[in-house]
Amino acid sequence: MPQSLLIIDDEQAIRRALRDILSLEGFQIDEAADGAEGLKKIKEGKFDCVLCDVKMPKMDGLEVLSAAREARPDTPFIVISGHGTIETAVEAVKQGAYDYISKPPDLNRLLITIRNAMDKSSLTTEARTLRSKVSRKAETDMIGESEGMKAIRDTIRKVGPTDARVLITGANGVGKELVARSLHQHSQRASGPMIEVNCAAIPSELIESELFGHEKGSFTSAIKQRLGKFESAQGGTLFLDEIGDMSLDAQAKVLRALQEGKITRVGGEKEMKVDVRVIAATNKDLLEEVSAKRFRLDLFHRLSVILIKVPSLNERRSDIPLLAAHFLKSISAEYNQPEKNFDKQALTALTEHNWTGNIRELRNAVERLIILSDSTKISKADVQRYVLMS
Repeated sequence: MPQSLLIIDDEQAIRRALRDILSLEGFQIDEAADGAEGLKKIKEGKFDCVLCDVKMPKMDGLEVLSAAREARPDTPFIVISGHGTIETAVEAVKQGAYDYISKPPDLNRLLITIRNAMDKSSLTTEARTLRSKVSRKAETDMIGESEGMKAIRDTIRKVGPTDARVLITGANGVGKELVARSLHQHSQRASGPMIEVNCAAIPSELIESELFGHEKGSFTSAIKQRLGKFESAQGGTLFLDEIGDMSLDAQAKVLRALQEGKITRVGGEKEMKVDVRVIAATNKDLLEEVSAKRFRLDLFHRLSVILIKVPSLNERRSDIPLLAAHFLKSISAEYNQPEKNFDKQALTALTEHNWTGNIRELRNAVERLIILSDSTKISKADVQRYVLMS
């Protein structure tokens, strides 16, 4: 998709000349004949760069720049003027313009300046994305000081460095995947990959190919060889989430892989050794699934060398203030917003709420409160309005 430029200039001849030149360079051009029209277009649409004259009717270029910085702080702004002075140039840069160019502009310099401005904007966006990822990664930390969480951390500390298989149980949204990641991070395989497979999200007819890979031509759509998750996790950890939803046929092959440390791709004949630690998780009672003949008892025993049950949020209410404060900080950073705070009554209301969706529901509630509450102090009334009544 071509990069977009907005040209704001009250001289039609200048706009046309810049449009013709920059269009040939592959840019998508929009125009505005005065500052007010230009600011309106900036607020309505996202441009990769803005070229703006200084002396214009209705709003001059510095006024447009000041208002544009509030509306679209990430959009690079280049000021162009035929009435320029050093003072004007300095003021433009102080207000946030990327650069100041005198008319008539040197076309090579103009193009270089536009490209550099866009590159800087892209780097800023990437940096923000990375900060957001770091913020989200911080949410892999297991927050909480309840007895249940202390017991889980103690188990991870003991079991993590071993290659023992672990079965993690608990309701949806309690953070089973965080326990799995923590086990991987505490293991001797931490430098290797951790590959996650959501067994419930993969159709039963594709799960074997997903786990073990397939050879070219092994079935109609197998147009090339594909590595499975076991191979991809070589030397690391394979996390089988929602394993209670796996078909019996796939369970049999997983059992064999665990017993022999070997796999065979779908449509293949060659056995391959795999060095993988398997961690599994489920929201189901697997022994009930065994009784109903939907899960293999021998696989259950293979997977459950260590059992970790993650408590529901309602079972660890003392952790809710810590979790809420953690989400408040991380989500505010992700949205690049000033951090808000809970008052005491708001935290009490959150602590007493029935969290059927567990930690996932709490995170969504905090995100909603950050977006919708008007004050920097989130009140009990905000919680009642945006959480309890939702």
